[in-house]
Amino acid sequence: MLAIIAAMQNEADTLLSSAQIEQSYTEHGKRVWEGEAFGVPFLLILSGIGKSNAAAAAMLALTLGADRLLGFGAAGGITAQAHIGALLCMRRAVQYDFDLSAINGMPVGTLNEYQTPYFPLDIDERFPCGTLASADKFATGKDAALLAELGADVTDMEGAAVAHVAYAAGVPCRLYKTISDNAAENSPREYAENLRIALAALRDNMPAILQGAYTNE
Repeated sequence: MLAIIAAMQNEADTLLSSAQIEQSYTEHGKRVWEGEAFGVPFLLILSGIGKSNAAAAAMLALTLGADRLLGFGAAGGITAQAHIGALLCMRRAVQYDFDLSAINGMPVGTLNEYQTPYFPLDIDERFPCGTLASADKFATGKDAALLAELGADVTDMEGAAVAHVAYAAGVPCRLYKTISDNAAENSPREYAENLRIALAALRDNMPAILQGAYTNE
């Protein structure tokens, strides 16, 4: 079963607006929809914002029988390919607000049980691909040096947590991010101004996203 995780209702609506819903319910505090869109059966979970919410939703998806995970939503862009309105598929994800370097000497983002800060993801070569950096905050100019060091193209507040759960469970995972702002000091204002553009890009590409994730193309 394909399970989809979206942080916010307006992101979920880019799929729900084209879906035939069979049932909806609340499970462990998360809103869940089961249905079909563009010929693809799916389970959609509204996670809420932040990495702990995203991880909880990903675990719920696995509990409900998911054998592959898909995430999508708005994000901040860093590199030239991640311009406002662009849609990217993530090739790997890292938690840039997780730091045990003072204890184990490992790079920022590296959990104690792993040797690398990056969680690999399935890629969709029909879209530009890049590195996603996640944290429980909006990225600002103060984060620029670290994000550059990590090779980040895009920032968000959920994706790396979903990638972590998928990697630990051994299930394939794809993450698509549409760019609503530049990851800088004025990112909250840009986000509010450009969210409509970002969501339109996500909605327009939803058939390709859903069908590609379902068939693993």
